[in-house]
Amino acid sequence: MSALVVIPARYASSRYPGKPLAKVGGIAMIQRVWAIARAAEGVSRTVVATDDARIADAVRGFGGEAVMTPERCRNGTERTFAAVEALGAREKAIINLQGDAVLTPPWVVGALARAMAEDPAIRIGTLATRMAPDAYAALKRQKEGGQAGGTTVTFDRNGDALYFSKSLIPFVKKPGDELPIFRHIGIYAFRPETLAEYVTLPMGPFEKAEELEQLRALENGIRMRVVLCDYRGRTHWSIDSPADLVEAEGILAREGELLPAYDGSARVA
Repeated sequence: MSALVVIPARYASSRYPGKPLAKVGGIAMIQRVWAIARAAEGVSRTVVATDDARIADAVRGFGGEAVMTPERCRNGTERTFAAVEALGAREKAIINLQGDAVLTPPWVVGALARAMAEDPAIRIGTLATRMAPDAYAALKRQKEGGQAGGTTVTFDRNGDALYFSKSLIPFVKKPGDELPIFRHIGIYAFRPETLAEYVTLPMGPFEKAEELEQLRALENGIRMRVVLCDYRGRTHWSIDSPADLVEAEGILAREGELLPAYDGSARVA
C-alpha cells in the first residue's frame, strides 16, 4: 500500500505572507518540503494543495504537481480533503504534511507511511518522538516563560493517543534518564473515509481550550495511532516567521542538508 502526501500551502498567511515561496538556503520552502515527501519510502505521489496561482506556478516550475483548492478552507486538513476530492485520489493513506516543515527528515514521513501500510485498522496516524532530558528541560523552561509552542502526547499500550496538550504531559515528579515525555510531530495520515468524516465534525471544548485540531478526533471517539520516530540527531523545527527561517538556515549549516538534491530524485529510507 502506498501513500499520497498532500502539502497544504497558503500564500496569504497572516503571520508570514508568501511563506511557501520564501527561500531557505536558496531553495523555496515549498520545494524543500515537496522533495522531502518525494524522498520518503512508501510515498507514491506528492501534491501541493494551494489557493494561489503563484504557488501553483512555482510548484509546476520545479516539476511538482499542484492542485487548486478553495480559499474558504480554514486549515490544512480541510485543504487536504479538498485536494483529495479534486484529484479523485484512490490511495488508501493520505498524509497531510505542512508546507513549512522544511527540516522533517524523509524517514520520519516514511515511518508514518509504513505504519499505515502495515496496519489497515489505523484510521488516523500521527508521529511523536521521545524527549531527551535536556530537550525536556528546555521545553519546560519555555513553558514556564509563557510560550505555548511544543505539544506533548500520551498514549496507551497499543499506541493509541490518550491526550495531546500544549502543557507538558504527563507530570513527572522525579525526572530520570528516560522520561515518559513524547513530543508530538504535527504530521497526520488519514484513511480517505476518515478524512471525509473528520472535516464534518464539530469542534469540542478541549480543542477550543488547547487550540489543537487533533483533539477533535479524540473528542469524537476516533482512535489516533501514535507512531514513534527517531530524528537520528536532527533538529525538529518549523517556520512561522522570518526569524524562524534564519534559525532553520543555521540548523542546516550545522547539521547539513537532509537531501543531496531537492529536484525530487532523492530516495531516503
